[in-house]
Amino acid sequence: MAGGKIQKKRHGGGGGGGGARLQGGIPFEKSKGQHILRNPALVDSIIAKAGLKPTDTVLEIGPGTGNLTKKLLEAGVKAVVAVELDPRMVLELNRRFQGNPLASRLKIIQGDVLKCDLPYFDICVANIPYQISSPLTFKLLSHRPIFRCAVIMFQREFAMRLVAQPGDTLYCRLSVNVQLLSRVSHLLKVGRNNFRPPPKVDSSVVRIEPRKPLPPVSFKEWDGLVRICFNRKNKTLGSLFKQKRVLELLEKNFKTMQSLQLAQESGMAEEKMSPDDVALLANMVEDLSMETSDEKDDDDMEMDDGDVADDRASFKEKIMGILQQGDFAEKRSSKLSQIDFLYLLSLFNKAGIHFS
Repeated sequence: MAGGKIQKKRHGGGGGGGGARLQGGIPFEKSKGQHILRNPALVDSIIAKAGLKPTDTVLEIGPGTGNLTKKLLEAGVKAVVAVELDPRMVLELNRRFQGNPLASRLKIIQGDVLKCDLPYFDICVANIPYQISSPLTFKLLSHRPIFRCAVIMFQREFAMRLVAQPGDTLYCRLSVNVQLLSRVSHLLKVGRNNFRPPPKVDSSVVRIEPRKPLPPVSFKEWDGLVRICFNRKNKTLGSLFKQKRVLELLEKNFKTMQSLQLAQESGMAEEKMSPDDVALLANMVEDLSMETSDEKDDDDMEMDDGDVADDRASFKEKIMGILQQGDFAEKRSSKLSQIDFLYLLSLFNKAGIHFS
């Protein structure tokens, strides 16, 4: 089930306006993202683009009344595992498939998909509550064993951020982090009138294919760098890395690494990305999901050489030298590709500069 913005649930008797209801008279709860896909042709199109195989175990999140669930089972997959939070919907699903031969290949799990342990699956096909888009995306990408792909309905703007490329207005930290871990492609635009009740926003279907193997980089290092770069994505990197707060953080990390006597070729520079690294993103969703620009207000000031001691000025020169070495000083994060960020991180790490 898809949904728009989170809304507070209203208690009390039903008013004359009467919200949309299930066939059995159970009202939908918009606060849970309960917007049922009602267009059969659209459901068929999603199934066709998923590339299902007879040997596939399919994970469906938020099955609702089972419209997509039924089509998945009829496609002849090995099994469908449906995770549903609302006990009323679970009862509706059980009622719908009771006595149906398809039921032997359907497993229903009642619970919060963000809190429960996901079973093995080959592919995820889902029309999700939109308020869980970020944490769910990164939970799926941290799942092991790695699945083949996910075909998911997202809010249009969120979907466009996932697929945004350098130079696009919506290109942001979310874009960079998801694309580091996966290949993302836009499949379908979906108007709001394809749902019952219609949400306040349009939607898009996106395909996510996890990269195998994961890039040979520490995610903690990667995210530390990207967080700084996208704090104000349209400022030059030379300007960003002159900020007092940034220089103090990097100098502290530099001295810590020196005190531990870690060589430039060892330690965090060689640390590989792990599922635990990826899972950290699930706790960073507030500033990842819908960030738009570099218009954040903060008190960071560029550090002038006259304002610092000799050793601090020397460290600032070191940072500027690294940026100039890779010709990054005048470049902006909004224009940098995955390869650019990986190269920049390698330059910093080789110089003993770390971000975590």
